[in-house]
Amino acid sequence: MLELAARLLDPTALALVLGGTVATAAMRGTKQEVARAVAALKPLFRARPAAEALTAQRAVRAIERIVEFKGIACADHVKTNSTFMRRAAIHLADAPTADWFAAWAKKELEERAARHESAVSFWRAASDSAPAMGMIGTVVGLVGMFIAMDDPATIGPAMALALLTTLYGLFVSAVIATPIAGRLERLSIAERRWQVAALARLEALAREEAPATTSGWLLRRARAAG
Repeated sequence: MLELAARLLDPTALALVLGGTVATAAMRGTKQEVARAVAALKPLFRARPAAEALTAQRAVRAIERIVEFKGIACADHVKTNSTFMRRAAIHLADAPTADWFAAWAKKELEERAARHESAVSFWRAASDSAPAMGMIGTVVGLVGMFIAMDDPATIGPAMALALLTTLYGLFVSAVIATPIAGRLERLSIAERRWQVAALARLEALAREEAPATTSGWLLRRARAAG
């Protein structure tokens, strides 16, 4: 088994498929999108949507209690491990009106969705490109084999290149890129679901406290100016 695995490892074929796949996928986007796609690999296995949703629910309840006893201007006093909810609480406390907070929430969700989609698109492009890179390697190997028909010693390596690039292309597409794109997409949907719910509750809270929100914002502006 180990001998077979060693025979299946061809650095030239692997470099051709991986290099071509990454280059082709990168050409479809910007440097920032490529960097975002690579950075998305970090939370790929660490993300826990259910736990994040529960943390967000707890943060919302804590914000509601703070608003009830201290006012909406103190919403940013909430203690939470969720970076998203912390940002939302700060914007809720600083919002001059409920409509302003609603506009921020909409923009925040749209921007996050766009970032997620760009990362998913890169891995989808890699999934599409990998088999094509494998076929290119196959053609290159076959051409090399036919050119060297008069030298039997070179036929084997050329045939190996032709077959292994096809294998690598299919492997990269089916086992690496496609599962990554699918999982990132599912994580994005799950994350957006609890974020939409949390922001909707905070927006409703802002509308209930609209007069206090406006007066609190004006007071903070007056203190800042003074």
